[in-house]
Amino acid sequence: MQNVVRTYGEGPQALHILNGADLQIMPGEMVAMIAPSGAGKSTLLHSAGLLERPDDGEIFIGGKATKSLNDDERTKMRRGTIGFVYQFHHLLPEFSAEENLMIPQMINGLDRAKAKKRAHELLDYMKIGDRADHRPSELSGGEQQRVAIARAVSNSPDLLLADEPTGNLDPDTAHHVFATLESLVRNTGLAALIATHNHALAAQMDRCITIEAGKIIDITK
Repeated sequence: MQNVVRTYGEGPQALHILNGADLQIMPGEMVAMIAPSGAGKSTLLHSAGLLERPDDGEIFIGGKATKSLNDDERTKMRRGTIGFVYQFHHLLPEFSAEENLMIPQMINGLDRAKAKKRAHELLDYMKIGDRADHRPSELSGGEQQRVAIARAVSNSPDLLLADEPTGNLDPDTAHHVFATLESLVRNTGLAALIATHNHALAAQMDRCITIEAGKIIDITK
């Protein structure tokens, strides 16, 4: 992110959420984002994930500028190079864990057999391969979130954006889910930006940032 500006509204009522925000995340790096409500965490994640266009500045993914991309090009880049994980898993309830992983791969052009093979590989990696045919309602909270993480990386993205990925879990489950997420990042070379209120987890990442007056500040100690 290079000098990114994002404002909502106009005139005296305008909310200047990002005001010259700069951030660089390298492959294999985990960056924690800790900031109070209203500081702009969601706006930053949505902008970095190409869900919102910045009013000014530029966002580069893999060295490619994105601001001038049209909607179809932005969708294609999101689908192939960005993975999203949210606090609530947002799995499709009528489909099994395996199918939840297969669907984004097939939408991205992979044939069914290859999508199924990769789904099983990822579920095995997340240590829930034996739950492949279970629907979300048949999985524990930690299992659901591990499926959600596996789905986020099913298309081998370059960038992973996570918004409170362990915020809905008890401490022990959160620790195990974070451990699998960290393993994925380290072993695949993902660049990961993870918003969290969990300072213990943030301390395990490479850097910690916050947002102050629309700027991104490195608060790593």
